[in-house]
Amino acid sequence: MNNHFHLLVETPLGNLAEYMRHFNITYTGFFNRQHRRVGHLYQGRYKSILVEKEAYLSVLSRYIHLNPIRLKKLEKAPEAERVATLFDYRWSSLPGYLDKLKREGMIDYTLVLSDYGGDTEKGRKAYRNQLIADVGEGLDVNEDVFGQSILGSGDFIQWVKETFLEESETREQPSAGEIKRYQQKERILALIEKETGKDLEALRKEKGDLRRLAMDLLYRCGGLRGPEIGVQLGVDYSAVSQERKRLREHVAQDRKLKEMMHRLEGLLSIIKI
Repeated sequence: MNNHFHLLVETPLGNLAEYMRHFNITYTGFFNRQHRRVGHLYQGRYKSILVEKEAYLSVLSRYIHLNPIRLKKLEKAPEAERVATLFDYRWSSLPGYLDKLKREGMIDYTLVLSDYGGDTEKGRKAYRNQLIADVGEGLDVNEDVFGQSILGSGDFIQWVKETFLEESETREQPSAGEIKRYQQKERILALIEKETGKDLEALRKEKGDLRRLAMDLLYRCGGLRGPEIGVQLGVDYSAVSQERKRLREHVAQDRKLKEMMHRLEGLLSIIKI
């Protein structure tokens, strides 16, 4: 938007604060260089909301995509004009949800589109039609946000409070930033062994994508860094980053490998629904 942005992100590590700090610092530096300015770019801290994936992910995606037409000047505009404005808006990930030729590599479109029939022509058309319906009917999720920080069903909210928040944190506004994080490396390795039949010793002898997959999951879902992963899998830490890059290249070309990665990511997600 003109003075703010919305991100819909998923992390198995609960490290949103670290990510946003890095994102804000690097983008501010880039912006300042481009416009020959100095100083802060953002005003105040970002606001974050923890989302129940199954119940609200696709709804929240639509809510974010509808933001460009929530402008005062469009409040009384004809519905057709608002729809046209929505689909013509440039600064959005929406074009990639409707047209595969307009996609950005950093966005996972399949996660949301799976609720509309999948990443197919039919699924993309269904998502488009739902947005058009939302323009006419209105879509607002704000009333469903609990304590300004959790968007989910009553059972989900209760589970979050009981599982992740300290006993003393029983006030009406729990902080999603306090949710506890890192997966144990033993659990990650056990799931990989169950999926592939390869234990840690076998993975150390692997030279291909299975070992790369283990490196990637230990990094992203286990919180381990290069030197620690190198010790676990018997490689020099300097090779870990390059091996993870090769994995991403292979995942883009190998459907079965991509499906395995997504399956394991789902099992390792800290938000089990």
